[in-house]
Amino acid sequence: MSNQENKNVVNNDYTTEQKIVFLYELQQIESKIDQINFIKGELPAEVADLEDELEGLRTRLANVIAKIDELTKKSKAEKESVENSKLSMAKYVEQQNNVRNNREYESLSKEIEFQELEIELSEKHIKEYSVEVKEKKVTLDGVKAKLADKEIAVKEKRTELEMIDAETSADVEELTAKAKQVAVNVDERVLVAFYKIRQGMKNGVAVATVKRNACSGCFNRIPPQRQLDIRMSKKIIVCEYCGRILVSDLLNSDTE
Repeated sequence: MSNQENKNVVNNDYTTEQKIVFLYELQQIESKIDQINFIKGELPAEVADLEDELEGLRTRLANVIAKIDELTKKSKAEKESVENSKLSMAKYVEQQNNVRNNREYESLSKEIEFQELEIELSEKHIKEYSVEVKEKKVTLDGVKAKLADKEIAVKEKRTELEMIDAETSADVEELTAKAKQVAVNVDERVLVAFYKIRQGMKNGVAVATVKRNACSGCFNRIPPQRQLDIRMSKKIIVCEYCGRILVSDLLNSDTE
């Protein structure tokens, strides 16, 4: 026999009234888990956001360092180009001393002039790279400072979250196991509807009691005949205003 068949057999052993009691008990357990999660507040989301920011800063840091390395390599290449041009110029000057005619002299003069322009252009690039490297290093220092601050913030938030988890994990584990045990006794389609309603409610309450003739979830008045049907517990009744499953307030005393 499959798990689903076993579940159906268990469900069929209970009356609708008993299943409604199980549903209400399940809501109470889930609400206790919600209360524990409420203690954590926005910490899990804050930790996740801070970790994303931290990763973004690390990526930016790596990009800045890579850019500085690139500029340094370019500057080095330009300096080598300057040295090569100077060597070429010296060679051409020496050749000018041994020329046989003006034509050769003018040709060498043009080569020397070209190398001078090459040196001038390379030195211009070197200065530009130097300025850009200085700017990038300022940026690098700023990113490092932000990264250090963010790492401290993440560590603090993680520690705070870990402390809360350590204090509540046993309770959550116990309640989760209990919720699974109770959920087995609820019809599958009702269970699906229950969790769907929970997702749509800010407070996670899918099962509301009738208090002072009104739904305790949305506080709208429930007609007397419907209240009687709810107390009879012969079928599952949903609030026509908020969509929550309605149960008798008497269950409060029965389940305590």
